Amino acid sequence: NKYDKAIKEGQIEETIREHLNKQVKMRDKNIKVLSLFFIDKVANYRTQNERGESEPGEYAKVFERTFQKILFKGKEKGYWKLFNLNESEDEKDVIKKIDQISKRVHDGYFSIDKKNNYKDTKGDTKDDKSTYDKIMKDKEKLISFDEELAFIFSHSALKEGWDNPNVFQICTLNETKSEIKQRPEIGRGLRVC
Repeated sequence: NKYDKAIKEGQIEETIREHLNKQVKMRDKNIKVLSLFFIDKVANYRTQNERGESEPGEYAKVFERTFQKILFKGKEKGYWKLFNLNESEDEKDVIKKIDQISKRVHDGYFSIDKKNNYKDTKGDTKDDKSTYDKIMKDKEKLISFDEELAFIFSHSALKEGWDNPNVFQICTLNETKSEIKQRPEIGRGLRVC
């Protein structure tokens, strides 16, 4: 419904804004900020067309649109320096660069079945193993400033077994009623960096 959609869009916006504010403060300490989004369905972030190609879902579209707006207006807040945007550039060039940046700073980690389709899981199937391996093996790369990815969308893969002290924000775009499920989700961001 419209109310639920507006709340989720507000959550995404606030998470991006807080992320960038924290990154401005932490950059001088050489600490990269990560933000984690828990979502209700993979299809809300990433869909596949009839040719099997990945396409952005609603959450990805909202994220990019919102990120672009916040970054474009955030020159005075120091956001442009985070992405090496030059104030003297033509506005059209800056808009183009911001559009490209918005596509590179987020990604989703989801389980994939044998047919290479993304799927919703509970985090305890064989298909989840590839997701866990990707996250665990690239953990050091993920907290490097050489890696642009800073906003991670997950359906189930990051509930357990993945601790990263650089997660400063958690945005839950899913409804978690189970306390057993809530604790590991929140725990992904309750580490001291």
